[in-house]
Amino acid sequence: MHSLDFGPFVFGGNVFGWTVQREEGFKILDAFIEKGGRMIDTADVYPPGGEGGGSETIIGEWLASRGHRERIHIATKVAKWKALPGLSAANIATAVEGSLRRLRTDHIDLYYAHEDDPKVDQLEYVEAFDKLRRDGKVRAVGASNFTPERLTSALEVARANGLRGFEVSQDQWNLVERKIEKTLLPVIEREGMKELPYFSLALGFLTGKYRHGSKIESPRAGHASKYLEDPKNVKLLHALDELSETHKASVASISLAWLKAHAVVGAPIASARTLDQLDALFESGRVKLAPAEVARLSAITA
Repeated sequence: MHSLDFGPFVFGGNVFGWTVQREEGFKILDAFIEKGGRMIDTADVYPPGGEGGGSETIIGEWLASRGHRERIHIATKVAKWKALPGLSAANIATAVEGSLRRLRTDHIDLYYAHEDDPKVDQLEYVEAFDKLRRDGKVRAVGASNFTPERLTSALEVARANGLRGFEVSQDQWNLVERKIEKTLLPVIEREGMKELPYFSLALGFLTGKYRHGSKIESPRAGHASKYLEDPKNVKLLHALDELSETHKASVASISLAWLKAHAVVGAPIASARTLDQLDALFESGRVKLAPAEVARLSAITA
């Protein structure tokens, strides 16, 4: 694998141009890099519900104004933007040029297929990604939201044709969304890949701010509050509170530390809208849960 440095967590750039605008975004990214952050994750389709390209543009303007390109790894994605949909070789070649231009860089450190494209022969897109790597436009390639079967076959196609396949997988995984543990993770572990979980804090639920009777102003509040309808998740919050007290650390950092206790995890992906939220995420870098603590949390939502 290309020597990617994920840092203590990967900053989720979907907030840029959505809940975080340019000026505030610059301040958050400045603090992120000064505190030791190493990778920013974005996509051509971000921010959600927007015109596409907005997140990459803000990150690119920040990179250009700060001159930090060598200090940071950039991950972005292709396939989900309506303007440039799918994984045909032609679309990948076009999309990467747009991302490079918006990000104001000559290479992308980690380029993902944002989702599978069953309409395209797998050899076509595996070859297209491999060409980007040989051309120096991309350093490593990842898959996001693939089924275990399709990830396996994409890797087999790469091997059979002497091409470098996907090295990283990015999927939804956290203490309350655990479907991939029995399906996708065995493939990722067997193949020696790294998992970078998104929604690692379950839309903010695993920060502990959503409780019965609390009202939170957030675009994600409706989805996050639904987790309270399951008694297991309420029990989980109590356990997270206790471990937060034990470790003198935020509930968010305990939730991320649970993910990081799994050897397959390169780093969780998490975003911040404020500098205070950023501090809680960096705290996860120093929290080490004991095996018994990991097991206790795992058992509640198993």
